[in-house]
Amino acid sequence: MSELDEATRRKYLEEMGITVWSSRALQAGDESGEVSAEKCVSVGVQEEGKVSPVPNVVNDSSDIPFPEPLPVEAFSDDFPPVPSEMDTPPETGVPVSSPATIPAGGDTWEGLLHEINHCERCHLCKSRNKVVPGVGDQHAGWLFVGEGPGFHEDQQGEPFVGRSGQLLDAMMAAMHMKRGENVYIANVVKCRATNEFAKDRQPTEEEAAFCMPYLERQIDLIKPKIMVALGKTAACALLNTGREVTLGSLRNKTHVFRVAGREIPLIVTYHPSYLLRTPGGKKQAWQDLCTAMDIYDEEVKKEN
Repeated sequence: MSELDEATRRKYLEEMGITVWSSRALQAGDESGEVSAEKCVSVGVQEEGKVSPVPNVVNDSSDIPFPEPLPVEAFSDDFPPVPSEMDTPPETGVPVSSPATIPAGGDTWEGLLHEINHCERCHLCKSRNKVVPGVGDQHAGWLFVGEGPGFHEDQQGEPFVGRSGQLLDAMMAAMHMKRGENVYIANVVKCRATNEFAKDRQPTEEEAAFCMPYLERQIDLIKPKIMVALGKTAACALLNTGREVTLGSLRNKTHVFRVAGREIPLIVTYHPSYLLRTPGGKKQAWQDLCTAMDIYDEEVKKEN
């Protein structure tokens, strides 16, 4: 964790228009870590009939407004909600990525990064400037996954370095976290996807399928305690579902990502670039991150 003073943390939160999260285990005057019902609000359901409380939010005033609603299209439910554990391959005609193949004798970061940096599995290798494998603590407890690099990431070889990266850094700072310290940031696709005008575009499902084995091997090496999917493209790739689902149907659930016999909790939230376009979604994203922090605390307790 970074040494972020409380005043700076609160400043980040105020700029984002969100309230302050406080760990259950660190409640002043409550060594047991229990939270009273008055301090909890429900933001979703993990399993049918079981309400999942959000970590307590400290409100200094009773007139703090309820989170502003997102555009209707962000929550449209034209399609049925997606189950919390996606094990069925999508019937989209797009080849599903092959399971990660671990080299004989075990995988290593050196070998994996060499493969990623010299990858020619799809046509994106022809237009890339730099490959963007990921950045951060290679044994982190937290793993954030986006969809793919944009212009700035392609120039620098590091994920989330533009305006969306600045917002992600601010969100992590509000969580008492810092890039590179117990955090790893990666993308599903490792090379920039562009259209005929050389502008950024969403990676296709086929492009994501070619890259997923690399991400799976990264996850196996990192062994994170919690994963956060940033945006629908990343969520659909990690949950192995078609993109016809809505992000609203994927939020407010604790999903499970399975790799090499391990089950890792996975939370879905909005991509920072979406939050830049739709600031009203920041409070909903903060609720997702509060849920993720609660799950992380529980995973740490299991190991102790």
